Amino acid sequence: MNRIFYMVVRNFYRVPLWFYKIRKMGIKEEYYPHKERYEYIRNVVKKVNKSGRVEVAVHGIENLPSENGFILFPNHQGLFDMLAIMEACPKPLSVVVKKEAANLILVKEVVKALDGFYIDRQDIKASLEIISKMTEGVKEKKNFVIFPEGTRSREGNRLLPFKGGTFKSAVNAGCPIIPVALIDSFKPFDENSSRKQKVEVCFLKPLYYEDYQHLKTTQIAEYVHNKIQEEINQKMG
Repeated sequence: MNRIFYMVVRNFYRVPLWFYKIRKMGIKEEYYPHKERYEYIRNVVKKVNKSGRVEVAVHGIENLPSENGFILFPNHQGLFDMLAIMEACPKPLSVVVKKEAANLILVKEVVKALDGFYIDRQDIKASLEIISKMTEGVKEKKNFVIFPEGTRSREGNRLLPFKGGTFKSAVNAGCPIIPVALIDSFKPFDENSSRKQKVEVCFLKPLYYEDYQHLKTTQIAEYVHNKIQEEINQKMG
């Protein structure tokens, strides 16, 4: 957690402006196109990561679809995951985060500015409503990122099982599914150090609707899980 303190101290004079601007974008979103909001926040994220001495190495950027209207499904290692993904992804994203994250500094404002959602996985009815909203958003050519493990893995680069229900929004929208492998994303905030760290973000080949239309969501979840774990194992030798 030393790194969070380090990031806050190094950006202390910038935070009020960032907070004001991001909050304004969320409140007056009609004046700021979604792409503009995303690019501003992404630029902030890049500065935060750099100040925290974290290098984000990006692989497979060519696997992102040319057209918007897709969903990223990354493994979940910790608080740094979204910072890594946003720096890595040049295409505008809307985020789906767990309800508990709403209490973190700037998270509430960022989620609102990015037209994101909070999901309470203990409330099945509420979760289904979020899945429905995601489906509609994707049909409107928005891109989303959601973590199919449901909670972070505590085993480093070893994945937890993926939840099939997470993929219902993609199936209902018939959109591309992009597996995303995060490697060492737990280290920046889990290790009690501020030394330089490298996190890798690997965008894997997408699954298009014709690839998964005959599969159950549990089968899609298992397939995406295995592809991500294979990529991590390969990268780590």
